[in-house]
Amino acid sequence: MRVSVICGGFLSFWALSAYAASIVPLGTAGDFAVLAGSTVTSTGNTLIDGNVGVSPGSLITGFYPPGIVNGTIYGSVYANGAVAAGAENDLTTAYNFAASIEDEPCGTNLSGMDLGGMNLAPGVYCFTSSAQLTGTLMLDALTDPNGVFVFKIASALTTASNSAVLFQGNDGGGNVFWQVGSSATLGVGTAFAGNILAYSSISMDTGASINCGSALAENGAVTMIDNRVNSCSAAPEPGTAMLLSMGLLSLILYVKQSEFTFAKSQRGATPVPGTVSYIGVTATFTPVGSLTVNMAAPAGTGRT
Repeated sequence: MRVSVICGGFLSFWALSAYAASIVPLGTAGDFAVLAGSTVTSTGNTLIDGNVGVSPGSLITGFYPPGIVNGTIYGSVYANGAVAAGAENDLTTAYNFAASIEDEPCGTNLSGMDLGGMNLAPGVYCFTSSAQLTGTLMLDALTDPNGVFVFKIASALTTASNSAVLFQGNDGGGNVFWQVGSSATLGVGTAFAGNILAYSSISMDTGASINCGSALAENGAVTMIDNRVNSCSAAPEPGTAMLLSMGLLSLILYVKQSEFTFAKSQRGATPVPGTVSYIGVTATFTPVGSLTVNMAAPAGTGRT
């Protein structure tokens, strides 16, 4: 179902998919921030937070210096070339899964529409040809913080300069997947998010970034100019997050209510009992009795 409201020439678009999207199984390709089939090329001060790989190609240029990889570089002329080869195989599987009508049936057809100005709920969105983003795309997960967004694009994905993908309800693109039938081009200064799975190549113009996602090119190159790619893992399941929070809260309560005994081996051999109280992040130790300061140096320290 699609509802469009036109007000003063501005299109506010809320799309509800008839099908719930499935998380695309990236396999070992999910361990990479940047992965290419032919080459990975960087110009300028690109920063990659995550692993970089290439296979079956072998060329990775533009790092150390000036680009920086906060991770490992994998390829046939680098360490563990088989790792990159395996990741490319998993990328092919993931791409086919995302493109499949059976695995990811189309919920809403956006063909011929610009993604800019849209506000989309989790679901599967399809383009029978190319897709364009001009301006800001809002992905709204307020009703489902763990919702999955899948964009099935038959040919190219292009963003205009200074476009952006933003979120409501969560803070990342770990559950966002862009299946691109040919190549993806992110325009100058674009603040993108999610995992791009391109059949051919991915180009990032000057200053473009991918937050909580990856640039994964199945057959072609990944080309970057002063870019930032920050990979991330999906958020933990709600039950896991709740257990972690409850455990942390229990630990804090235990610490706040506990009595502590402090002893310093070089300054007195008698432990000092007392309690610790907290105001914000400031801890205050209150001894049970009064303390006497002893300025004499312990034997054997060589001090007088």
